[in-house]
Amino acid sequence: MARQNYIFTSESVSEGHPDKVCDRISDAVLDALLAEEETARVACETFATSSLVVIGGEVGLSDPERLKDYMGRIPQIARDCIRDIGYEQDKFHWNTCHVLNFLHEQSAHIWQGVSQDGAGDQGIMFGYAVDETPELMPAPIQYSHQILKRLAEVRKSGAEPTLRPDAKTQLSLRYEGGKPVEVTQLVLSTQHASEDQKPDDIRAIVEPYIREVLPADWLTENTEWWVNPTGTFVIGGPDGDAGLTGRKIIVDTYGGSAPHGGGAFSGKDPTKVDRSAAYAARYLAKNVVAAGMAKRCTLQISYAIGVAKPLSIYVDTHGTGLVDDEAIERAVARVMDLTPRGIREHLGLNRPIYARTAAYGHFGRAPEADGGFSWERTDLIDALKKEV
Repeated sequence: MARQNYIFTSESVSEGHPDKVCDRISDAVLDALLAEEETARVACETFATSSLVVIGGEVGLSDPERLKDYMGRIPQIARDCIRDIGYEQDKFHWNTCHVLNFLHEQSAHIWQGVSQDGAGDQGIMFGYAVDETPELMPAPIQYSHQILKRLAEVRKSGAEPTLRPDAKTQLSLRYEGGKPVEVTQLVLSTQHASEDQKPDDIRAIVEPYIREVLPADWLTENTEWWVNPTGTFVIGGPDGDAGLTGRKIIVDTYGGSAPHGGGAFSGKDPTKVDRSAAYAARYLAKNVVAAGMAKRCTLQISYAIGVAKPLSIYVDTHGTGLVDDEAIERAVARVMDLTPRGIREHLGLNRPIYARTAAYGHFGRAPEADGGFSWERTDLIDALKKEV
């Protein structure tokens, strides 16, 4: 029997966190190439530090000459991302930082396997869903994201002009009977404009927005608040700490509530199953829970490079299932083609929808009209019920 009473903690980081700046640039490069050609191949990594952004990896278009023309656009893509995030610091400014582009053409040996509809790499991917929030996400990570997203909104709107882009938060939630009931610890560190601002000043700014996001009865007299616990936080972003694509894989997924296969998402086109199959696994797990077959579902898929068919499918409903896990495994394989091509077509992944995923989580977001977050749909409920 799973524990019912415990405390669990997850963290999130803002779009201005150094690693998230890099994720955003990598995904913006991906979007630009997919806008050129829906079969573009991209594996883009970004490194950022004080006054410097370095972009590398491999890319491919069907026409090598078009690819050469595209390469000249890379620095401006990076600058546009940094400007939108909001960095205009002396040592990290969108208009003055150096941008070095070392992208090169994709390896022909990788291209041959993917072009035969095989997976772009070997690996294991996990999806997860749980019924403790309306989004069927674990509450600690879902609300950590929402706090930072709300603070970014009021920063960018001008409502809170002294907030700056770099921030992170962490929530410890107490569970009773398997459901979240109270925030025991709330940590928020946010970059701010002036060294004259003290932690109490920052708390006065952010607390109303935090209370706006969290369920009212979760903040109690027992909740401990830690706002900017180190004191001053004026120097932030890549000027304060170097950033790198793909270092926030737990923030991007389930906040530690579920296993992770180890592969990052940002900067990878959907032939890379690290990304597309992780989206498919979330999609299937969410539909299993939305269909009422279980209160909680972990789903694993595995692949080999150049091989189209998944090597294995595993489902664990953690003792909450109303249907045998083996029956769900058989059902998910029948309701969705889990080859890399099948995933891309079912979820409409060959389109420029990725820069928006780079901060505040790849999961627990609302499906969008242009196909963004298509893996959050719950349109397989009837098909799954029919199969079991």
